[in-house]
Amino acid sequence: MSPTAQSETASVSGHDALPHDVQQVLRQAIRLEWITIGVMVVTIAAVGLVTGQSQAMKAAWAEDMLTLLPPLAFLIAARRLRKAPDRDHPYGHHRSIGVAHLVAALALLAMGTFLVVDSVMSLVKVEKPPIGTMALFGHAVWAGWPMIIVMVLSGIAPVILGRKKLPLAEKLHDKVLFADADMNKADWSTAIATIVGVLGIGFGLWWFDAAAALVVSISILRDGLKNLRAAIAGLTDTRARTVDDKKPHPLTRDVETRALATPWVAQAVGRVRDQGHVFHVEMFVVPRHGKAPSLDQLVLLRTELLELDWRLHDVVVAPVPTIPQTQARD
Repeated sequence: MSPTAQSETASVSGHDALPHDVQQVLRQAIRLEWITIGVMVVTIAAVGLVTGQSQAMKAAWAEDMLTLLPPLAFLIAARRLRKAPDRDHPYGHHRSIGVAHLVAALALLAMGTFLVVDSVMSLVKVEKPPIGTMALFGHAVWAGWPMIIVMVLSGIAPVILGRKKLPLAEKLHDKVLFADADMNKADWSTAIATIVGVLGIGFGLWWFDAAAALVVSISILRDGLKNLRAAIAGLTDTRARTVDDKKPHPLTRDVETRALATPWVAQAVGRVRDQGHVFHVEMFVVPRHGKAPSLDQLVLLRTELLELDWRLHDVVVAPVPTIPQTQARD
């Protein structure tokens, strides 16, 4: 990569900065998110039609509506990525991913909290939801059966979509898409909890319904808390982590290892921040005694770091006399 190409990488839009194959992955992810929205709109309508007085069904319906947030946030962020950096946004618009992640997490947290309180109050007040009969093709049918059928069907598509999105999220390093895929994969547990609640009412165990609603609500609340922690960590410039936030991203070490392999470098430490799909790297290097680097050597090191991985979108190499203790390697 030439110096000119290096400077251009940081001046194009977030979308254009992605390699061609990664742009293809992004397009696949966008298609899947539109499919998810279509599936969830149908699911929300179907669940809403059969909900009745069941607390568990109401919680499942609320969760289905919340499931729209991550794909919508992802699509809005993907659109923002097409904007090129400008004077007011010198780092580009990659942070749109982090902002979308935060908005979705806050919505999940708020609704989860509300539903937990509502479910607990139903248990405390001993509210016994009635499920009567309904006319279907001229026959009287227990209204719980359509609820169960809808919940069984509604739990299939999200799991399939979640499994398809997960590898795309890892390739893109997209935490909104990963959170969405994770929620989709776990959707079957909501369906099962809701079915158990409805069957409980049928067997006269009224508290099964509120208990199932509480399980679903806690699941929403947990998703909200987990995603809120991850979103805040990313936006407050913690060290770049893997897409599942379980450990520091391997590139945080790779850039330091590559810098230390340079003959004129005595010490090196990198500050790697997650900008969204890509990373911004500030590489501080202490030159060996008597080997002050030339401009060409600094440019060469920067080029080598950029070529390590497409995620290393914006790299700065800064020679310093010492490495601050707070920035020392692990």
